[in-house]
Amino acid sequence: MALSPRLDIRQGQGLVITPQLQQAIKLLQLSNIELDAFVEAELERNPLLQRDDSEREVERDGEPERAVENLGMESVSDSAANREMDTPGDDVSPGERATGDGESFGAEHAGGQIDWSRAGGGGSFEGDDNFEGALNRPETLSEYLNGQLVLAGLSPADEAIAAILIDGVDAAGYLRADLWEIAERLGCELERIERVLKVVQGFEPSGVAARDVRECLELQLRDANRYDPAIAALLDNLDLLARRDLVALRKICGVDDEDLREMIAEVRGLTPRPGAAFHSDPPQTLVPDVHVREGLGGMWHVELNTDTLPRVLVDQRYHARVSKGARSDQEKTFVSDSFASANWLVKSLDQRAKTILKVASEIVRQQDGFLAYGVEHLRPLNLKTVADAIGMHESTVSRVTSNKYVATPRGVFELKFFFTSAIQSSEGGEAHSAASVRHKIKGLVEAERSEAEVHSDDRIVEILKAAGVDIARRTVAKYREAMRIPSSVERRRLIKEAC
Repeated sequence: MALSPRLDIRQGQGLVITPQLQQAIKLLQLSNIELDAFVEAELERNPLLQRDDSEREVERDGEPERAVENLGMESVSDSAANREMDTPGDDVSPGERATGDGESFGAEHAGGQIDWSRAGGGGSFEGDDNFEGALNRPETLSEYLNGQLVLAGLSPADEAIAAILIDGVDAAGYLRADLWEIAERLGCELERIERVLKVVQGFEPSGVAARDVRECLELQLRDANRYDPAIAALLDNLDLLARRDLVALRKICGVDDEDLREMIAEVRGLTPRPGAAFHSDPPQTLVPDVHVREGLGGMWHVELNTDTLPRVLVDQRYHARVSKGARSDQEKTFVSDSFASANWLVKSLDQRAKTILKVASEIVRQQDGFLAYGVEHLRPLNLKTVADAIGMHESTVSRVTSNKYVATPRGVFELKFFFTSAIQSSEGGEAHSAASVRHKIKGLVEAERSEAEVHSDDRIVEILKAAGVDIARRTVAKYREAMRIPSSVERRRLIKEAC
């Protein structure tokens, strides 16, 4: 049978992600600073767009000559931005010196069930360049510390405290946060904050999360098992070392000249800025995208921070004038494309604001216990729970919670702070946090005192299931290996050798 070319017409359905839809998706993931820069670039490029910096509210019906889409006024300030939820109620481093239910906004306006997981990551509109740049960007100190936090085996509450402490570590590696203030806004004891701080100070690089130079040097010496009373006295008198008063130092430390020279050489070999080796992003002012405040009757009010929302208008009057003056096909195409792009941008910004508010409101509803009673009441929460509750896709919720911050009575947090992994209950009850399960496994191992008490992975699974945790053996093995806990055979051998 001879082969010959032919034309066929076929009909099918498919989701086409147009450039405009890609823009709307990527706008969701931009921070308020990135969004303002993008809108500014669009204002310079598109003559039919203009920024509305006036404080008064624009009445659309009062201006028939201009069709106004005003983000942050009608769509945000008048309705969506004010909701009630029925929910119970020195910049220099030391080292350098030495809700609503959302029913009014349907899924068709906020992403619905469309799978946007194949769309770009956001933050850039240059396609693959953004992905390549992310791969080539050096790791920051905060990312390095948070990577170690995952393997620390802390309880969910202690892990949340540690995350806040890590956020307070500056580029030099020093803790800039006040422990009393953290304890007060999280509703827990100062001793607990200090105990978690000790864990963070055990992370690499050695000396990180210190509150001053002395503590930074002490942490490094302890890590090298070189901290003793004599060198402690030397650290207590660093001012004398700076003045080269060796006679006074020799007397205070109780050592001879040779020992003092060795101690000084050891201190000089330490790193007063442990975070200096890491990539440091330029500091940016943290402005919350959402405000949460407690109202009467224990209800939580969730509203957008309208100061971070660009107010953009489509100039219909100017569009009508330039449309009449367009002569060539190229000019007419430019005016038409600019008008369509302006309208799409305004609608995308309005949709972005409503979507952020809807997601934030659901997060507040889910985590009202944390807002009311403190970190101990932080519930396990994942993207799917929020997405199902508000009728959106998980990828949309993920984009909305990236680089977005919420101001609460307990402080300013990234929206992703409220998401903690969970393991299902074997009895159908409330899910267990993965961090708390790791803590239980660590506790079982630490309680082993004899060879007979050593638990195999299968035995740990049985114990956890009896406690209501539905977990697989391979998950137990994965958590155990992540916490660098030896296998049961190795633990029995270690106990036998110790005896």
